Amino acid sequence: MLDRSRTRAGEPDAAAVRGTVARAVRAEQLGYHRFWVAEHHAVPGIASGSPPS
Repeated sequence: MLDRSRTRAGEPDAAAVRGTVARAVRAEQLGYHRFWVAEHHAVPGIASGSPPS
């Protein structure tokens, strides 16, 4: 499963991260064995981390 940690207007970025954690927990409950969080490179609306250059 792949998640992007999308942010929403008017909500703190932390809400996107909490949503990602909740989806990871649910994926585990459903029997998924892998959960990836997409990296980004200065993409607005994404709360997940950007790797160092």
